[in-house]
Amino acid sequence: MLGALDWQPYPYVHLRALDAVNLPVHWAALHAGDAEPLPSDPDLLSAWALFHRGEFEAAFHAGRLLGHAGVTVANKACLIHADFLEPSETTRLKLYCDTAERALRQINQEPHNPNAHYFYGYALGRYSQGTSVAQALAQGHGEKIKKAFETAIGLQALHADAHLALGTFHAEVIDKVGAMIGNITYGAHPDVAIRHFRAGMALIPHAPLALSEYARGLLMLDPEAHEAEAMELYARAAAVSPRDAMEHLGVLQIQAELAD
Repeated sequence: MLGALDWQPYPYVHLRALDAVNLPVHWAALHAGDAEPLPSDPDLLSAWALFHRGEFEAAFHAGRLLGHAGVTVANKACLIHADFLEPSETTRLKLYCDTAERALRQINQEPHNPNAHYFYGYALGRYSQGTSVAQALAQGHGEKIKKAFETAIGLQALHADAHLALGTFHAEVIDKVGAMIGNITYGAHPDVAIRHFRAGMALIPHAPLALSEYARGLLMLDPEAHEAEAMELYARAAAVSPRDAMEHLGVLQIQAELAD
């Protein structure tokens, strides 16, 4: 059971002085990526404040207690914990799988909610990356992931995270199966990847995770042609002053990768 998970704490909660009172002032900047609307429910706002401070376990449970209204914050808390803090690969894969299932139920209840589709694609994509991208494509996950991100963008054209994720999908398919098969079988194309990367970056040009995602995508598309640009993007990401726990974890990871 997820409730029995031994959540690894984010050790810098004290650095994030965000709460339900001051969070609305920072909301637009913090949610420029996922375009999540500012909640009017004070309990939901408090759950999001827990997320932004890095209290991911508390944010997850607070979201779950809110039922339908809290699914998005619960899902995002679970995914960021899995991405950056969960040490067990087996547990991490289960977290992605469980989140995909919750997001799919949310899609059935809220088909016009962009983040229901986005987090479904995100969780399924992370699960696929953690197992085998080639195997996931063979099992039909690729079309589900692609459709999820395309639907999120169709519902919210300014969903920067979905643009970046769709760019990554195209780049990763090309990297794993080649440009010709990727285009014929999955409609993956380098120009489409670049277009979505640029659309996302235009919306959140200083977000560390966006910068690093773009860099990784460029290296998957053509490491020789894009190495200099990718390294410049990584350097910019590593120098960002993070605004919340999620960004801080992203910057720490990027700095560690560059130091290797």
